Amino acid sequence: MLYRLTFIGALTTGLLCAGALQAQVFETSVGEVSVEKVADGFEHPWALAFVPNEGLLVTERPGRLQFVVDGVSTEVGGLPDIREIGQGGLLDVVVSEDFADTGLIFLTYSEPAPGRTVRTAAARARLALDGLPRLEELEVIFRMEPATSGGRHFGSRIVLADDGTLLITTGDRGERDPAQDLTSHIGKTIRINRDGSVPADNPFANGGGLPEIWSYGHRNPQGAAKRPSDGSYWTIEHGARGGDEVNRPEAGKNYGWPVISYGRHYSGFKIGVGAEAPGMEQPVYYWDPSIAPSGAAFYDGDLFPNWRGDLFVGALKFQLISRLEMDGDRIVGEERLFTEDFGRIRDVRSGPDGALWFLTDDDPGAVYRVTPAN
Repeated sequence: MLYRLTFIGALTTGLLCAGALQAQVFETSVGEVSVEKVADGFEHPWALAFVPNEGLLVTERPGRLQFVVDGVSTEVGGLPDIREIGQGGLLDVVVSEDFADTGLIFLTYSEPAPGRTVRTAAARARLALDGLPRLEELEVIFRMEPATSGGRHFGSRIVLADDGTLLITTGDRGERDPAQDLTSHIGKTIRINRDGSVPADNPFANGGGLPEIWSYGHRNPQGAAKRPSDGSYWTIEHGARGGDEVNRPEAGKNYGWPVISYGRHYSGFKIGVGAEAPGMEQPVYYWDPSIAPSGAAFYDGDLFPNWRGDLFVGALKFQLISRLEMDGDRIVGEERLFTEDFGRIRDVRSGPDGALWFLTDDDPGAVYRVTPAN
């Protein structure tokens, strides 16, 4: 990607931009865009979320939550018990749509369990911003069963559905076969109410599997997003060697892992029975070779009208943002942005200011904001 580099003064033209000190300008399908660093100094940040009219939340995988205003970070107190192990730690964060009235936020993280095991867990809490920021009234609302050892494949993205439920991804924990086991939360999409109870219309609420399960056969969905135009739910998951997938999980459906995949094991051997099998869903889109996808968002802002409705996916392996052009439920094209310009891109969000925001996984990692250059 060709780009020209310019430096500008401190910016005050958008949410949280008083801390931005420089911008790089890139050519894209919508013309020149400006990428500004808004805040940095984070240790392996994993997710970002916007607090209406207040600032920005950034999770750090070692187990810290930062509240950022004008590029200045303050650590949030009152977090749950978190165990950093491998890919695990403090992971996703989302802010409730009714935050102004409730102060609620939701977190996912790797929680220590008996016998040196660990599991994906989710909690809700009230973010108090009077004085030093802190979490109050924290409740754990989901715990993956069974807990397992090892530090791989926690999944862990949260989506706030339009019907008021939460959708939470869990990875296969590197164990593969439990993703097909309906008596296990491993390798699933979980659907719960915001208090942790089970929705009556879940596909296994009345038996046949754990009642929290929404869909199954997932490897490691580290990206998930709601499409604002219709409220549909989409996930993005790591394949093995090839076969990273975009899926649109539906109630009770099986997405195939580890029976089918478009990829191969890292050893080069075939996965399962191949790319298709009866009763198993096909991905909407897949990457081969793998890009190691992570956080994702549908862009719904006004700054880039020609990108509205497209799905943006951060990539760790090729250090880029993949813009997937949507035509209804089909992906009809891909544009790769910022390849190797900023490092491993861990999260992407569509901001309330109309900008595209992203987060780099590094030590130190940083938050960036994308706007039109002119």
